[in-house]
Amino acid sequence: MTADSALAEDCARHIAAAFADYNAEFRAITRRAPQRFDARDWKGSQRDAVERIELYDRWVDRAIAEMRLKLGHRAHDRDLWRTIRAHFSDQIDALPDREFTKTYFSSITRRLYGTVGVAPEIEFVAADLDPLASVTSEVVTNTYLNRGSLPLLFEDLLGDLRFHSPWKDFDRSVGHVAAEVAAHLATLGERRTLTRLDMIRPVFYQMTRAFLVGRITGRGFTVPLVIALKNTESGIHVDAVMLAEADVSIVFGFTRSYFHVDLDRVGEAVVFLKSLLPKKPVSELFTVLGRAKQGKTERFRELLRHMEQTTDRFVHAPGERGLVMVCFTLPSFDVVFKVIRDRFPYPKTVLREEVLAKYAYVFRHDRAGRLVDAQEFKRLRIPRARFAPELLEELATETAGTVHFEGDDVILDHLYIERRMTPLNLYLRTASPAQAELAVLDYGQAIRDLAYTNIFAGDLLLKNFGVTRHGRVIFYDYDELCQVTDCRFRELPQASNEEDEMRAESWFYVADHDVFPETFINFLAFDDAQRAAFVRVHGEILTAAFWRAVQQRHADGELMEVLPYHMHRVRVAGSL
Repeated sequence: MTADSALAEDCARHIAAAFADYNAEFRAITRRAPQRFDARDWKGSQRDAVERIELYDRWVDRAIAEMRLKLGHRAHDRDLWRTIRAHFSDQIDALPDREFTKTYFSSITRRLYGTVGVAPEIEFVAADLDPLASVTSEVVTNTYLNRGSLPLLFEDLLGDLRFHSPWKDFDRSVGHVAAEVAAHLATLGERRTLTRLDMIRPVFYQMTRAFLVGRITGRGFTVPLVIALKNTESGIHVDAVMLAEADVSIVFGFTRSYFHVDLDRVGEAVVFLKSLLPKKPVSELFTVLGRAKQGKTERFRELLRHMEQTTDRFVHAPGERGLVMVCFTLPSFDVVFKVIRDRFPYPKTVLREEVLAKYAYVFRHDRAGRLVDAQEFKRLRIPRARFAPELLEELATETAGTVHFEGDDVILDHLYIERRMTPLNLYLRTASPAQAELAVLDYGQAIRDLAYTNIFAGDLLLKNFGVTRHGRVIFYDYDELCQVTDCRFRELPQASNEEDEMRAESWFYVADHDVFPETFINFLAFDDAQRAAFVRVHGEILTAAFWRAVQQRHADGELMEVLPYHMHRVRVAGSL
């Protein structure tokens, strides 16, 4: 073996060991979740979520520093890194979830070299790589056979759980699950016998809830099954039972915090979940299981594969043009691309650094089902021919600090990629009156949910909210976002004369963090019926008293829950 080959093998072994250490720490944090749930230590759960999110970058930066030290002046020797990559590929071939390890390697080389586009000789990003191709085994499940009684079946399931906390009313929880399953199957017109349950053995944890995840199998049918558990001072009980694909999809959605579930082989769980949620992209399943970097890698691969199979062009995203971002989309691909403008016109006063900080804040924050998960990408290379001329012109004139051109390619130094939704203002124009009212009411609920997680959207215009395929209203424009506790919510002063009332500008002093909730309704493009529905259900949002009360609850340390399942299920379970 030559000296170079020995050095490359040693470096490859070092990087593989570094990933193993990162993964061990990732799983150690994840394994705290059962204890947090048992102790009802929700603040601890929040700290764990942030710590685990920040872990990857810390380990990548450490590995880069170690490689620089080990390689010295040869740290950028491309031929050497080709050899390191080859040795690395051989060393990890038998590892479970080896795509994770490859992504870690690619993260190191991309940051080390500042790679633009793709460098296949020193990273692992080929579009034809399938992260599930190497999954030949099934996720470990507990199987329960129907012995002729649904209550007995679910008694077996719930009885196998091992929490230190007692059950509040075990029999009632069993009866609740059995009744929900029977009712759901009846609504499907399903008369065939339910034969078995297959439940993923590890419990899934997300903030204040534990989830049992699996499927119901009958003679000729399969139905997803997700059971939410709540731990109260008087014990654990079943809080909700979800069996519809749409409900389960929301629980595993792109607007929620990542699950903490200790899986030996994550790919096996993704295969299982994909069978329950066939419309859910693999990238989102990896992400929601906490493997955000792998989810990002898979989204990039999905984009590359899609572009190889299509010819449509990137165009401006539907909706009003943003003052802070240039937003564009590939019509045949279900995401939006967002690039920060070089300059923000009046009335925007936010700085680029502040926008970046707000997106980073959202990444670490509890998104509570109301904030889209924006993935940050750097140095993408896309053929110029795939862009519509009018979009190219705007990128060239408005984002020259971030976007530039090399030959036939467009180089995007920095951008965010999000799931595409229908802007709420556009949705309301074409929705039926009934659909529009539901969206307006969910818009109000979104504002409440954000407030309960200490988020004030800042700019409440309808164009900054989107509607998902499940009809949920999500906030996606973060440049004005701030914490509720940082605002000063004030009543609108009464004018003392007609001259004051007629002035275009405020006749009273307004500080930077002053907010006047009474004025919100003036900026919302509702018709009369929509406005009446909003005021009827969410009128208190238009009062400073509501916001000050929420501020006080945050100051008191109260953790206000925002659940990933429909409220009618909460009320059903709440009687337990």
